[in-house]
Amino acid sequence: MGPEPVSSGSAPSQPLRPVIRPRRLRRTAATRRLVAETSLEARQLVLPVFVNEVLDEPRPISSMPGVVQHSRDSLRAAAAEAAQLGLGGIMLFGLPRTKDAAGSAALDPEGVLSVAVRDVVAEVGDALPVMADLCLDEFTDHGHCGVLDAAGGVDNDATLASYVEMARVLADAGVDWVGPSGMMDGQVAAIRDGLDDAGHTDVAIMAYSAKYASAFFGPFREAVDSSLTGDRRTYQQDPANGLEGVREALLDVEEGADVVMVKPALAYLDVLRRVRDAVDVPVAAYNISGEYSMLEAAAAHGWIDREPAILETLTSIRRAGADVVLTYWAAEAARLLAR
Repeated sequence: MGPEPVSSGSAPSQPLRPVIRPRRLRRTAATRRLVAETSLEARQLVLPVFVNEVLDEPRPISSMPGVVQHSRDSLRAAAAEAAQLGLGGIMLFGLPRTKDAAGSAALDPEGVLSVAVRDVVAEVGDALPVMADLCLDEFTDHGHCGVLDAAGGVDNDATLASYVEMARVLADAGVDWVGPSGMMDGQVAAIRDGLDDAGHTDVAIMAYSAKYASAFFGPFREAVDSSLTGDRRTYQQDPANGLEGVREALLDVEEGADVVMVKPALAYLDVLRRVRDAVDVPVAAYNISGEYSMLEAAAAHGWIDREPAILETLTSIRRAGADVVLTYWAAEAARLLAR
């Protein structure tokens, strides 16, 4: 018999054997847990809550299924649960009985937000940091984050004076952290100086440093009974800009911020990563209302598997660099993680 014909590129008789097999480290749940690069824990999650001065019982927010405007009693219960679950903190937003052009209720020691701070501090003590949003938008009848000038624009420096007074009032009420969210130039430095001058050197500042003028804030407007007309593009950041977010974060660190934040989270994970790489303080990200509501709506239609999607969403924010995640799923996620 003659020699066998030389192969002309036909498939080998034996399958190829990869030298490197990454699937070995995915084979079992225990192995995947061992080599996981990113953790998601209850202690990293902060629960934002809304308290309405006029309510005697919780009021559902239609665009945010499962989220409510709290009464004083239901707020205390939510805070106690947050502490029991081991959450990282609770962030308070106040809805006043009345609004005016200056947001005067925000500066009232007996106003809704100061009372909420005292209630929650009394409920949880040192079990978790009690945080409060420091902004005027919930308190102004025009819905903007500061006081207006004669031309109808937000007066940056006049607003800073209000922020300083609001910070002092909240600190007197016992708040652990304030979260200035108005995106006024110089707000962190002004608030830090005001707190220190008033003897509140231990109150931390979590600065909303890279806060974008986002379409995803929509459901939040209902949650806080917003009076806003127009938009906030003259002070919140342009969604097209990433480097600007890093610059804002660096400025806030220079001014004394203890923590910096990127908001929203999911559409700005690239900014979150850049900020995490640029600063040497903890970085927070806010998983905002529109992000929450989109997932809830898809799950309600049966289009996605809700609970795994929640945990995947929060893990993605952690993977991008967030040390702290503010999320309306905080309590539920803590229960899911404890299973």
